[in-house]
Amino acid sequence: MPADREPPPDEVLAALVVSLRAELAEVRAELARALERVAELEARLAQSPRNSSKPPSSEGLAKPAPRSLRRAAGGQDGHKGATLAQMARPDREVRHEPGCCCRCGAGLAARPVTRVERRQVFDLPPLRAEVTEHQLIERECGCGQRTRAAAPPGAEGPVCYGPRIAAVIVYLYIGQFLSKKRTAQALAELFGVPLSSGTVASVTGRAAGRLGGFLEQAREQIARTDVAGFAETGFRVDGRLAWVHCAAHQLCCAHALRELQAVAGTAAAGGWCWATQAADALTAMQKLVSEATAQGHGTAPPWPPRSTPTAPPR
Repeated sequence: MPADREPPPDEVLAALVVSLRAELAEVRAELARALERVAELEARLAQSPRNSSKPPSSEGLAKPAPRSLRRAAGGQDGHKGATLAQMARPDREVRHEPGCCCRCGAGLAARPVTRVERRQVFDLPPLRAEVTEHQLIERECGCGQRTRAAAPPGAEGPVCYGPRIAAVIVYLYIGQFLSKKRTAQALAELFGVPLSSGTVASVTGRAAGRLGGFLEQAREQIARTDVAGFAETGFRVDGRLAWVHCAAHQLCCAHALRELQAVAGTAAAGGWCWATQAADALTAMQKLVSEATAQGHGTAPPWPPRSTPTAPPR
């Protein structure tokens, strides 16, 4: 400072310090907002259909390997298994007699029965198409007019496929996602019914044309419902990825688990996170509902389960 100038008074210095502190606080606040924005953008970049509500179509043609969000403690257990069980009244019984005593070799034809061991074999009977011929009788009246009987429904042409074969075609082609060619091949090999890929397409088209009333009722029900959840799923059509959009009566639990997984992913490793606890509770409720449904109950039991009181000692 030049010798001919006096130092600024203390009040000026104090005001300058206050001003610098205010500017520094503003810079720190701006930096904090910038860091928060960067963290938000990084979180958005890390989002995918597996940890957020982003639809699968946002990934384009990429089809990553699916990863289950269910935890070991809360999967959808409780469903009835598909293990075979013996029937009380089988369709037929075949008795197998022992030839002779396994020790002395004596005949056992007149000896008493001491035990019958039951073993049942589930199988399909020989499958073949049943052909029904509808004969449309024509008779001539005394006036000379000839009148022929009307054809029954399903017999519009000389040769037609019946409703059961049509149902199998639609089931294999639409329900099991077989191609038209493989559907036709299955009908030919399983039932001896020859048909072409074009027939599969025409039968499916006629079946779809009869869903007009059903589709209208479904739209009305969705529009009137208080809560409707929407989702999409991808599958291949003619070698290209297509998307099916569907509506349900509730929010898809998988979507909720993805959102919770996104929150849990931002928590510190090894620490407690409310999103993890919420995900465990959701999967536990799914398990209770599945078990109640499998047991034929209309509702799930109360949660947490009520302890059964023990009888007082006598």
